[in-house]
Amino acid sequence: MRNQLRGDQHPLRFPSRRALLGAATAVAGSGLLAACSGSGSGSSGHAGHGSGSEPQGSPEGYVDPSGKEVAAAEKKRAGSGTVREVKLTATTTEVDLGGRSVKTWAYGDRLPGREVRVTAGDTLALTLANHLPRATSLHWHGLALRNDMDGVPGLTQKAIKPGADFTYRFAVPHPGTYWFHPHSGTQQDRGLYAPLIVEDPKEPLKYDKEWVVVLDDWVDGVDGSTPDGVLAELSKGMSDHDMGDDDMGGHGTGGHDMSNMSEPEAASSGPSASSASSPPSGPSRMMMGAKSDLLGGDAGDVAYPHYLINGRTPDAPSSFRARPGDRIRLRIINAGGDTAFRVALGGHEMTVTHTDGFPVEHAKTDALLLGMGERYDVLVTAKDGAFPLTAAAEGKKAAALAVLRTGGGAAPGPSVRPGELKGRLLTADKLRAARSVALRSRKPDRTIRIQLTGGMAKYDWAFDKKPYSPGQRHPVRAGERVRLVFANSTAMWHPLHLHGHTFTLANTPNGPRKDTAVILPNGTLTVDFDADNPGLWMLHCHNVYHSEAGMMTVVGYRA
Repeated sequence: MRNQLRGDQHPLRFPSRRALLGAATAVAGSGLLAACSGSGSGSSGHAGHGSGSEPQGSPEGYVDPSGKEVAAAEKKRAGSGTVREVKLTATTTEVDLGGRSVKTWAYGDRLPGREVRVTAGDTLALTLANHLPRATSLHWHGLALRNDMDGVPGLTQKAIKPGADFTYRFAVPHPGTYWFHPHSGTQQDRGLYAPLIVEDPKEPLKYDKEWVVVLDDWVDGVDGSTPDGVLAELSKGMSDHDMGDDDMGGHGTGGHDMSNMSEPEAASSGPSASSASSPPSGPSRMMMGAKSDLLGGDAGDVAYPHYLINGRTPDAPSSFRARPGDRIRLRIINAGGDTAFRVALGGHEMTVTHTDGFPVEHAKTDALLLGMGERYDVLVTAKDGAFPLTAAAEGKKAAALAVLRTGGGAAPGPSVRPGELKGRLLTADKLRAARSVALRSRKPDRTIRIQLTGGMAKYDWAFDKKPYSPGQRHPVRAGERVRLVFANSTAMWHPLHLHGHTFTLANTPNGPRKDTAVILPNGTLTVDFDADNPGLWMLHCHNVYHSEAGMMTVVGYRA
């Protein structure tokens, strides 16, 4: 775990400071249907913005998200000529988590949203109709797509107003396991997410069946809670009054009852305008004492009431049917807001074939760790019986469950913890890129150093002590090999995500290609990427609440 979970490998997620962006917070969806068109159709990437905020656009000297450089890069992407047209509706709805129904925002009436499946080289034309009460957007997590389709309100497009629709149209260049979600406030921590599977027309893997596994932590609609309410509670921060360093337990939670402590005002980097002005609803969701030998003394900020696999709780788990001896490909996606998951399939060894969409040299393991936004593909050979696929919420003393069934026998109970969870654990720094996708060895042309700062006391998460604003730019030039060096001065781990690119874990020989990577408390993470996709690209922590507090910035291509 030297690098990835030591602090040497992993990227970020997006939005914060909706007050600055003027964007609204929310999203929901409907079903995926054939054929579509929308008022936003075309390549401009601009949809209606819910609160009137315009994309920041391109300050003088930077590539515009809809500029000629972006159009030229899109033209170079190989295309099959096939256009996959899809309709998607974000809407308020009620979903069944397995015997418990909750009101939320989702894509249609299902959780996760129905997967979108295309083939590498296709053009995806997906029209999102916004039937939510707030503006929304769609971000295509992990795809190297054209910049004006990246779905970041206030930066690459206008947000999609309630009642409006917008067509995202772009070439899909790389096969792999991806997903999509809003980049608008805390909306991703509702039911607004779905898998995007890009098939390889020359698929080298041999398998009989495929199982898409989406992990999530769930709070929306439970006892009056909403993600906006959770953010409002967290943003009030914690007072360290009458607490020594030992009591603070890492970043200030320490397992202490804070209910009678003072509530200082949210830091100026604060959350979205909508959540900042909304009083917390429901019971306290502030996490206390989430300790992990793997991730450190602060494994998470939020105490979720439920943890899900494919939208179901362990009391009523989803199941996947196969035959004994079947070779099954699992595509595992962590769509959580604040939870790392340790995943194992009881009674089975897993062979890892891909991470974040890109192939790796095959590696065998008992368990995997996935930070928010990460994906892993694995192969298993199914045994005879009923087996638990368990996703333990790292440091939170809870787990999600699904069942692989190939024969008779009792289903695993909700509290099952297969021994594989304590067996060999694979993290990204132990993987090596497949030769076909390995980044060519090259000296960096530019090094960008970023310090991760902030903590729970003031909930002032940021980069370099500067909360996000849409005018921030870390300049790069097309054609450069860029090195990002992250130094985590906080007492908490962070999953870092870079939009529009993949990078290699630079401290690992022939490191895997990733777009999201974990950095440990007080650790460092060094990644390299080729600047081959012009535009303005978000770089952020993929903890929804950290990014909304201000832990985001922009990598901008110079014109």
